[in-house]
Amino acid sequence: MTPESLTSGAVARGPDHVSRRLPDGTAEPVTTSAGRPRIAALDVLRGFALCGILLANVQPIAHVGDVAVISDSPGSTADVWLGLLVEQRFFPIFSLLFGIGFSLLLDSARKRVARPRLVLLRRLVVLLVVGLAHFLLLWHGDILSTYAVVGLVVLMPSTWLPRWAVAGLAAVLVTTALVIGGDRTVLVVGLFLLGSALVRYGVIDRMEHSTRVPAVLGLALVAGAVPVMSRQSTSSAHDPGFAVALAGAGLLLAGAYICGMLLALRTPLRPVLYAVFAPLGRMALTNYLTATVLVLAVARFFGDPPVTWSSTRVVLIAAVILSVQWVWSTLWLRRYGQGPLEWLWRWAAWARRPSPRRTS
Repeated sequence: MTPESLTSGAVARGPDHVSRRLPDGTAEPVTTSAGRPRIAALDVLRGFALCGILLANVQPIAHVGDVAVISDSPGSTADVWLGLLVEQRFFPIFSLLFGIGFSLLLDSARKRVARPRLVLLRRLVVLLVVGLAHFLLLWHGDILSTYAVVGLVVLMPSTWLPRWAVAGLAAVLVTTALVIGGDRTVLVVGLFLLGSALVRYGVIDRMEHSTRVPAVLGLALVAGAVPVMSRQSTSSAHDPGFAVALAGAGLLLAGAYICGMLLALRTPLRPVLYAVFAPLGRMALTNYLTATVLVLAVARFFGDPPVTWSSTRVVLIAAVILSVQWVWSTLWLRRYGQGPLEWLWRWAAWARRPSPRRTS
């Protein structure tokens, strides 16, 4: 997509919401509610990651209070494939996107307020409160509180560092996480910083303008992921090398997924991908939290232990929940500029009440 194509066919919706028409007639926003140019690929990637995270979390959530489901049985072929293609594959994408979103918001805040870091501070504090409530009231596997703490302790201070230092720390932390056995918290910190560095080096602004880079990088990541996934599939969960293989394969495949989606967005599939994933991605916070409530309701309906659920049932549960959320998100965004929880989150961050409706 060329810079000119971002404005061709644009439909004016006021200063906060401008959109362009895709070939199928749906609207693809060109600016965010904060007024900066909207990068549609980020909405698509966020929605895509949300789908994978729910698929991986259906059973853990249903085990109220448990963070993970552990079984010594080898499982069915479907279980094996879910483990290879889903488990630990999507939270790296979400973590990277969080770091990207943090730096993009900081850039927007610098243009609008005198104390931009205060906006980020309030945003992270509110996320911490929401995450703790989610953790204490619904599910002990909540990731929002971890993201908020890492944001406060690492991302905020990193805004005073030069971009080369942020990129270097990201590389060191991601490598360290893999070397010490796939430590999830260290990996999240590294991916947060990597996302921030990508923004500061201008990579995110150019991410929708290249085909060759994601193609070459994606092939390299797949080539690296195949042997690591093979190692994962032949190792026992009690094998000391299993955690490293799981984290390494997850990181490589997550990168390959991102490259694959960026390539697909450069094809005629773009309108379809945007229509399917962007509504979920634009309401990621609302959908992440409501998914927990819906999974818990489904678990009560079935009654049997979640550990006995087949992979087919897990996939169907995730598909039904995501379908409900997609309908809800699509209808909501036709009238409002952002999801209900996103709107409240923005209100708290900017300390002023935003208009909930799309301006015309």
